[in-house]
Amino acid sequence: MHTTKNFKPIMLAIWASLLLAVIVAFGLARWSLAFVTLATLALSLVPPTLASRWSLTLPVPFLLATTLFFFASIFLGEAFDFYERLWWWDLALHGFSAIGFGLIGFLFVFMLFEGDRFAAPPSAIAFVTFCVAMTIGAIWEIFEFGMDQIFGLNMQKSGLLDTMGDLMINAVGSLIASVTGYLYLVRNAAGLLGRGLAQFIDLNKRLYQKSKNRLKK
Repeated sequence: MHTTKNFKPIMLAIWASLLLAVIVAFGLARWSLAFVTLATLALSLVPPTLASRWSLTLPVPFLLATTLFFFASIFLGEAFDFYERLWWWDLALHGFSAIGFGLIGFLFVFMLFEGDRFAAPPSAIAFVTFCVAMTIGAIWEIFEFGMDQIFGLNMQKSGLLDTMGDLMINAVGSLIASVTGYLYLVRNAAGLLGRGLAQFIDLNKRLYQKSKNRLKK
């Protein structure tokens, strides 16, 4: 089983590259590029930092996926204007993020039941997974609206059409995540995404086992 320790050199190389890009951008007085790169680096450090604080072990694919997502959305999207160059860039990122947040929502809800598959109907857990992903997507749209109104940015692009398109893509991604969670509970398998769930649960078994002491009380 690969853990974060096995791939620590890879993650350090990615972070070192971003840090070097920040230094070069500052040296060339490319302030906006420096800010975007620094933001990408900071956000990519959030998952492992929170995992360390909460004593979680993150699967390598999760770390790589989050780092690449921040790189694609902030660094490529904003610094290199991929949102304007590629019409599907924003939609793809919204879809992938919805799936990701949905899977995280499933893991959190399943953790509340301490890994007990019979504590709640799989359909109910899947529904909560869908709601978590959609809620996060809606909050992001509110954030985009606020940034546009307060700071005069253009995060919503075409306004209502962009917002509704993002929400529909979020719904599709959320549905994929909820179906994945449902199949994992019912069949203990759900393809590649299901294996990701199983890997996280296996690496953090203490969070998904019924506490014997609690049952005795």
